[in-house]
Amino acid sequence: MIRMTEPSKITAVPDHQPAAGGIAARARASVGPKYLSGLNPEQREAVETLDGPVLVLAGAGTGKTRVLTTRIAHILSQGRARPAEILSVTFTNKAAREMKHRLGQMLGHAVEGMPWLGTFHSIGGRILRFHAELAQLKSNFTVLDVDDQVRLLKQLLQAENIDDKRWPARMLAGLIDGWKNRGLMPSQVPSGEAAMFANGKGGKLYASYQERLKILNAADFGDLLLENIRIFREHPDILRQYQQRFKYILVDEYQDTNVAQYLWLRLLSQAPSFTSPRVRGEVASRSDAGEGDSPETALVETAPHPDPLPVKDGERERTKNICCVGDDDQSIYGWRGAEVDNILRFEHDFPGAKVIRLERNYRSTGHILAAASHLIAHNEGRLGKTLRTEDQDGEKVTVTGSWDSEEEARGIGEEIEQIQRKGEKLNEIAILVRASYQMREFEDRFVTLGLPYRVIGGPRFYERAEIRDALAYLRVINSPADDLAFERIVNTPKRGLGDATVQMLHDHARKRRIPLFEAARAVVETDELKPKARGSLRDLVAQFDRWRAQREVTAHTDLAQIVLDESGYTEMWQKDRSADAAGRLENLKELVRSMEEFENLQGFLEHISLVMDREGGAEEDAVSLMTLHSAKGLEFDNVFLPGWEEGLFPSQRTLDEQGRAGLEEERRLGHVGLTRARRRAMIYFATNRRIHGTWSTTIPSRFLDELPAANVEITESKGGSAWGGTGGYGASRFDDMEAFGSTYSTPGWQRAQANRNRGSGRNGGGRSGGLEEEAATFSSSSSGPDFGSFSSRRRGPLTIEGELVAKSTGTTSEFSLSDRVFHQKFGYGRVTKIDGNKLTIAFDKAGEKKVVDSFVQRA
Repeated sequence: MIRMTEPSKITAVPDHQPAAGGIAARARASVGPKYLSGLNPEQREAVETLDGPVLVLAGAGTGKTRVLTTRIAHILSQGRARPAEILSVTFTNKAAREMKHRLGQMLGHAVEGMPWLGTFHSIGGRILRFHAELAQLKSNFTVLDVDDQVRLLKQLLQAENIDDKRWPARMLAGLIDGWKNRGLMPSQVPSGEAAMFANGKGGKLYASYQERLKILNAADFGDLLLENIRIFREHPDILRQYQQRFKYILVDEYQDTNVAQYLWLRLLSQAPSFTSPRVRGEVASRSDAGEGDSPETALVETAPHPDPLPVKDGERERTKNICCVGDDDQSIYGWRGAEVDNILRFEHDFPGAKVIRLERNYRSTGHILAAASHLIAHNEGRLGKTLRTEDQDGEKVTVTGSWDSEEEARGIGEEIEQIQRKGEKLNEIAILVRASYQMREFEDRFVTLGLPYRVIGGPRFYERAEIRDALAYLRVINSPADDLAFERIVNTPKRGLGDATVQMLHDHARKRRIPLFEAARAVVETDELKPKARGSLRDLVAQFDRWRAQREVTAHTDLAQIVLDESGYTEMWQKDRSADAAGRLENLKELVRSMEEFENLQGFLEHISLVMDREGGAEEDAVSLMTLHSAKGLEFDNVFLPGWEEGLFPSQRTLDEQGRAGLEEERRLGHVGLTRARRRAMIYFATNRRIHGTWSTTIPSRFLDELPAANVEITESKGGSAWGGTGGYGASRFDDMEAFGSTYSTPGWQRAQANRNRGSGRNGGGRSGGLEEEAATFSSSSSGPDFGSFSSRRRGPLTIEGELVAKSTGTTSEFSLSDRVFHQKFGYGRVTKIDGNKLTIAFDKAGEKKVVDSFVQRA
């Protein structure tokens, strides 16, 4: 009989193991170490399986961090390895700190002796400092940040007489970072990729950059792993030292590893060998791969574990004790180099690997998990698992349609206020958007409602650099004495007006007690500045004079667009090839669109002052606003998911660039969004959205059809008119209100009363048309146009070739031909055709549209 109290005397593992969840397994758990208490059978199996390669497929909310830290504790308590013999790799410093904290609680001081617990780059940097001379560096080398990299690359571009406006240094920095993430040295960059920059000089510039780094005794973040890989390949004895040192390797978030991280791990996880190491995925040198080969054809497939020279019995097994924890369904960072294939081919890379699935979720309710699992099941590239919970089903996932993004924000705002009135904390509410420009609508709405909010993963919309720059231009137009705004943009974009010029303007302004702008006007008439700087400053002053004159005759939205274009600011971001440049351009378009809600520039800037004035402490109870990518690892009681429309989510850009692989990553993003919710998940979509400055009729996301009908409920927007209601649109917020004595003469109130009266006249006091609550079901098949497969009993307005067609109810309109009318969205126009309550109107700016008469008023 084997005693649990004497593990050191165990010489063999019995063939029979207790069944997971059975009587024997539960009895065994009751006598185990305290740190094993509370683990479910699958978690315990992942902790106690210490021999050989293990892949733990840990779904969202299944306790993967606990498994990882408990596994380390178990290794140490069983005497399998000393703390310095365990390599534990995470992706973020925060995750590393949390693991150290949890281990400290379990084991006390033992965690202090774990020098190899950290991020990929921190551990790679530690190894590189030990062997710096092999990388032509000194051990005190400097790690450059992105700004330093760009400055160094600009110097190289100038030395090569390359136009840095046509070929920006930031673009080259992005290319080099991508090559390093794929483990490519300068000699290994395929010629086709090198030709992407400066007419084929990309590879040469990469080599020059690396040489310059050595001279400066510096490395960038990519080098921290790339140089490790090169040293391990060229010096097998050093690799062997680390292979023998690390008896156990543990990796967190394995699905997010890139090629370089994968190669680094594969080299370290092999058995000690006296041959030159070569692993799957390693790129051959130019002598092995053809000059024009793509990265895919240059990959060399070799045996996952090269046959080494004889080693001691059991030595190879010990070095193969690698445990990777991850979730292929949460791989959402492909845009920054993550390779989901790394986790999908784990069993191929490590023959005989044990795969353990953690499927019991401790976070979300049954309906949320069922919806998320049904959605992700449509992906083909996955290992497969189904999340489950032993808790109650809870509330169904809701899907709500809105007329436009403004109503979407209004409806979510009102829903949040209702949740708050029930006594729930705002800290337990999150809004997860697909694109950062969506945040602006919500931020403005929250300011109006007085709801505290915080933006996670980035600045608030009006605090973003590009928005502050654009606002600075508008502030100078509005108030020439705004020195802070003028100083911010005087050399943005670059005009050759450096610090010396700005200091001269400050001195002149101080002496004469005038604003900076007036000082600039005076200085350009003197010879104090060099001709080039004087010319640039004179042009800028003239531009502001011209824009200020246009302000009197040009709509403030048009003026903003003119300023951004003529100043060169838009062009600056169009030429920027960095990953976030496209998002900044979208934010600028959203800024211009947001100005439409205000009568003039002055009113808009006053509104911005109110928004920017809002300050909240870190401990403040506030709604969390973030992108889906920033939400990974977080959880909230209530999660709102707006913008589920084709083109926005899934992103059209991702579909165009990556095809099916992009679609599957977008679907994984939806899965991540749903599984952030503990109690309620609420999906929204708008039927009209402003895209690139133009109103477009949108189609509900294909992902809505992939949700299970039994776990989803369709609800009506609380933000105003939407689906259903009078004439096929949503019921007004006033429809449920009882009549009371007071009356108002505002057009909105009169229109609401007219809608209510028309509805009661047709249906005896009940609601008319639209979405019937008792018919709120999803249908897997429906006739007619498909709007997310809603039941045919819940019909919204039809769309024919992108135009919204209002339904005629057979009633007679109160309007006549040629009447001048006003529509809240389309502006002023004239009635050209009448069909019942359906009007065809030639709008002054929006062109000809068909609308229901209840949505217009006489001009």
